[in-house]
Amino acid sequence: MSRFLSRRVLLTGASAAAATAMLGGCDRLGNAEWFKRTLKTGEDANLFVQRLLLTERTLAPEFAEADISPVFKPNGTEDPPDKGYKALAKGKFAKYHLEVGGLVEAPFRLSLAELRTLPARTQVTRHDCVEGWSAIGKWTGVPLADLLTRAKLRPEARFVMFHCADTMDLGGDDDGEDDGATDDSGSQEEAPAGNANPNMAKQSGGGESKKDSGGQQASEDTAASGGSPVRYYESIDLVDAFHPQTILAYEMNGQPLPVANGAPLRLRLERNLGYKQAKYVMRVEVVESFAHIGEGKGGYWEDQGYAWYAGI
Repeated sequence: MSRFLSRRVLLTGASAAAATAMLGGCDRLGNAEWFKRTLKTGEDANLFVQRLLLTERTLAPEFAEADISPVFKPNGTEDPPDKGYKALAKGKFAKYHLEVGGLVEAPFRLSLAELRTLPARTQVTRHDCVEGWSAIGKWTGVPLADLLTRAKLRPEARFVMFHCADTMDLGGDDDGEDDGATDDSGSQEEAPAGNANPNMAKQSGGGESKKDSGGQQASEDTAASGGSPVRYYESIDLVDAFHPQTILAYEMNGQPLPVANGAPLRLRLERNLGYKQAKYVMRVEVVESFAHIGEGKGGYWEDQGYAWYAGI
């Protein structure tokens, strides 16, 4: 037997140990600070083991076109309720622009048409959802590494944030501050009332810190609504950002990306679970830390308790 354990063996053993411990008293353990720290240690171990056993360029499995699933179930939001997004979709995203900025020397904006002229990568890969289902799809898009190289990262860059169009809910902003974003016609937009995404969990905590200035596509809050939109956001480190299979996809199965699957642009991060693969990407922001974004855990679902690192 090889003296080297596979990543799957290591992680299976860790999961079994955690499950055995939880059977002894789930409620008691769940409320214990030491156990919360242990779970966080398990997440760190997952990241450590993957980085140890896989090179930075190890590819996720790719499949033949004959393996493509007849139905690719959408995950998360299927039709963003935001007025600005709906206007873009109605115009077939002709007025869409991806913004790339943050800790870069050369920030830029590109239209969808311009993105399509750049060198592209096509890959047939399996999407694994945290809910337990999987599907195989064919994706075509721009390698994220090419965009980051064009932007020229500053030395302090550590993570890449993805700010998205879909409002998850309205945060409890008490200061009445208005971001002042407009749609392409220059008129003020209205944010959806109440929980903008009824199929999503309500975000808890102060809305002020979670606001996402999603760019010219983002819908706006109104004074009457009493909150500021909380839009989906996610982050990855530079190792995953520069992986050859990490792309911003604009096509699925040879056709323009459907709205339900993240049009006009979605992240494909093939070595991670589905919730890391942000849909409706409007802005890419390079940061040194995500401590100041949301609750500082790196993503919308991470702020709800999901693991930041979701490697598979």
